[in-house]
Amino acid sequence: MEKECFVKRSIARLSAVVVLLMTVFTGRVYCQAELEPWGNLRGIRIDGQLMGIETGIRLVGKDWASINATAKERQRPKYVREGNVQVVTSHLDSLYFTERVEDMGKGVAGVQIVLTAKSDISMDGAYFVVDLPADEFPERTIQPIDPTDGAQKSGMAKGEGSTEFIHTSAAGVRLTTVNWQFEIKFDEPGLIIGRKEKAKGGDRIVLYMPVQSGDLHNGEGANRRFTIKASGEVDRDPVSLALNTAVTGRPFDGFGGNFRLQNPAMDPQVIDYCLKNMRVAWGRVELPWAFWQADKVSDPIDSAKAGKLNPRVVKAMEMAQRLSKLGIPLILSAWFPPRWAIVGAPNFRPRADGVWGNPLEKDNMSEIFKSIADYIDYLRSHYGVEIKCFSFNESDLGINIRQTAEEHDDLIKGLGAYLAGRGLKTKMLLGDNSDANTYSFIDAAMADPAARPYIGAISFHSWRGWEKETLEKWAAAAAKLDLPLIVGEGSIDAAAWNYPGIFQEPTYAMDEINLYIRILSICQPLSILQWQLTSDYSPLIGGGPFGNNAPLAPTQRFWNLKQLASTPKGLAAMPITSDRPNITCAALGNNGKRIYSIHLVNTGATREATLKGFPKKLKTLRLFMTDKESAMKEGTPVLVTNGEAHFTLGAGSYTTLVSE
Repeated sequence: MEKECFVKRSIARLSAVVVLLMTVFTGRVYCQAELEPWGNLRGIRIDGQLMGIETGIRLVGKDWASINATAKERQRPKYVREGNVQVVTSHLDSLYFTERVEDMGKGVAGVQIVLTAKSDISMDGAYFVVDLPADEFPERTIQPIDPTDGAQKSGMAKGEGSTEFIHTSAAGVRLTTVNWQFEIKFDEPGLIIGRKEKAKGGDRIVLYMPVQSGDLHNGEGANRRFTIKASGEVDRDPVSLALNTAVTGRPFDGFGGNFRLQNPAMDPQVIDYCLKNMRVAWGRVELPWAFWQADKVSDPIDSAKAGKLNPRVVKAMEMAQRLSKLGIPLILSAWFPPRWAIVGAPNFRPRADGVWGNPLEKDNMSEIFKSIADYIDYLRSHYGVEIKCFSFNESDLGINIRQTAEEHDDLIKGLGAYLAGRGLKTKMLLGDNSDANTYSFIDAAMADPAARPYIGAISFHSWRGWEKETLEKWAAAAAKLDLPLIVGEGSIDAAAWNYPGIFQEPTYAMDEINLYIRILSICQPLSILQWQLTSDYSPLIGGGPFGNNAPLAPTQRFWNLKQLASTPKGLAAMPITSDRPNITCAALGNNGKRIYSIHLVNTGATREATLKGFPKKLKTLRLFMTDKESAMKEGTPVLVTNGEAHFTLGAGSYTTLVSE
């Protein structure tokens, strides 16, 4: 990515960037309806507070024998924004749909669903649904609007573990709780079915509103429009935060990034921009293993000396060298293996049984160890790069080497000992899991004392498994082994490359930074490495990635990442608590230097904040804020009196306080 300092840009380029930034940060008039890129509305924001209501589209089979629903990582949707309208196109089997969600004013959203059958479809119907937790929305809170034949409560069971409690024609439906009210109006009176359904995580109340009832033949279609209005009490109560500087946890080196090269035309400018405009504390690069040693009997070192290295290998090594020269410690990971190193033909996509990847060929382990060690040694001797840790990327899942927990343990011991025997300082990365949910993958190595000397750090990727209890297990593993914990790939949606328009949404930016601050607080990682600081999942807009050829410019996501990356060096985790549910907080500090960095994400409305617990001698704090309109904007200095600070948290904002 071409990285230029703003001060050196031409007047014309500056003007273009300013116009683009105005579009990125201020071009959305309402930005109230929060639509997931697969088509599920998750609520409507009023003055920054999310009035939560989850919708979706479901294709219901005959006699309710099957239900196919829109959901994350279930389809291959496309997402775009057209002014105040968000558009999702996708399909459920051969039922294709376009969903348009329009912000129509404060608390009001219009939803239009257009269906097209690409083959004959036998079904009960295709429904727009509202899916609610039963403990928050009991039956009494749900009332049809102007029912034509009364709210028939049939009590019928349709489908396993479900019971109807409403079956009637109406003009809409009203949902009322203590603090909130939703009204869903139909474009014309129609059927509404209310069902109690069993689900993982608790009982659900699901309201079904047909877009199409009965079968559709190939080429036929249907469409329907719904208007959703949210109203209710907005929580603006002040928040009290308590910092405990007497307790110091694990160190935080700073924010990092992945630099796996995939797009020769577009990666360089994005990389340049990120490296010049944010402090990158850790890096992760690729070992292009299949190109390093395609043939088991060949010697890649001889090829390198003869100037016959594959261009992808040269670029990967140069990327590692560039980061190393900046003083950035590096993780080296391998994705695609050479055919001789695995069992069977390379499996880059899940098989019919859902299994990814290939296991290593056990008869070739000595050659495998040598091949990897040769690469690391060559990096050191010819590029001056010392690799801190090595891993196979997401081998718990099989992207693209697949291992069991026991095989992972054996690899750590075998390759770890081989690297040490070659005089290399590189340690093994324990885990590097596809997400936080598969933590049992590290159990075998954790329980094996013979593996311990070769483990340099523990790693997981943050795509899934965000529950507090799940994240705590990774923190506990790091504490048990007394090793650093690293988030090897950081972000929130592994399928987002399918619908890159979502990267520009404030919703995505806030969800991402909110997760990072939660991880910072719960897990106390040494670093979180963004996936990626290249054109893949780029935190920038323009410059060619995603088909956008406008001048390169930062998005809200970039400013969030830069703000986190600006955390001063040499700090460690400190406990901090909040008494309001919409505030996520993490604290880092160094008592000896009297430096503190407080990170706060407000997912609700604007509110006043009080933060207690600073040392008495501390007098001022610098405040930086990023939201959909502000790019790491520095506010008025915050005064600290007797260890207590008072300030304002903006709606839907990420705020950082740093001691001077």
